[in-house]
Amino acid sequence: MGGNLFKNIFTSVLETFGLAVWVEIVTDSPRCTYYFGPFIDESEAEAAKIGYIEDLESEGSKGLAVSVKRCKPEKLTIYDDSLDFKFDRFPAFSGQTL
Repeated sequence: MGGNLFKNIFTSVLETFGLAVWVEIVTDSPRCTYYFGPFIDESEAEAAKIGYIEDLESEGSKGLAVSVKRCKPEKLTIYDDSLDFKFDRFPAFSGQTL
């Protein structure tokens, strides 16, 4: 039990300084970026990433690009709606007065 406490504290310190390792998975459908972690080192993240891939695929995600990297994500899930949202779906408002 003491080992887990030390590991959790050490991981928190690494995360605070942006030195923790994360699994980043970018999907085409839905167009999202997911971060899983933090992990102390790359080997720990590599071992865990298979489960994350399986979970996302079972939920219907397609086109996964997976990487393991040191970073400090601001959000754990980022939905990229910039490609899904088009202004031409709405009528133009020119000529209307408010």
